[in-house]
Amino acid sequence: MKVQLQEQTMRLRLDEAELAQLLAGETVENLTRFGGSGGWGTAVSLHGGESAVLLDSGTDCRLVLPRSSVEDLAGRLPCRDGLAFALYLDDGTTLQLQFDVDVRDSVRQRGVTRRSSASSV
Repeated sequence: MKVQLQEQTMRLRLDEAELAQLLAGETVENLTRFGGSGGWGTAVSLHGGESAVLLDSGTDCRLVLPRSSVEDLAGRLPCRDGLAFALYLDDGTTLQLQFDVDVRDSVRQRGVTRRSSASSV
């Protein structure tokens, strides 16, 4: 899982194997150690609710995403359009979460799906 942070935006990009883990009910984790006992981690899992949830302990960030949204995304892969969630935080700010599946990995695993155009020229 790749994690990108910039101001109030977080982007998570999983590969196909990590997506399969997630859909199988497992948690996908990423931990960065800073030496000694310090570090910071991100974990993603699914739930049956309708919205994304952020659980933050200061040393790790646990994101719980709606299973139905992730299953819908998996059904239309490979695609560049992922999922976007707005997470409203206790201090009144918002964290924008972008959840993507690596499109290159999806093409390698699933092959290319040709999209038909509605109009022909």
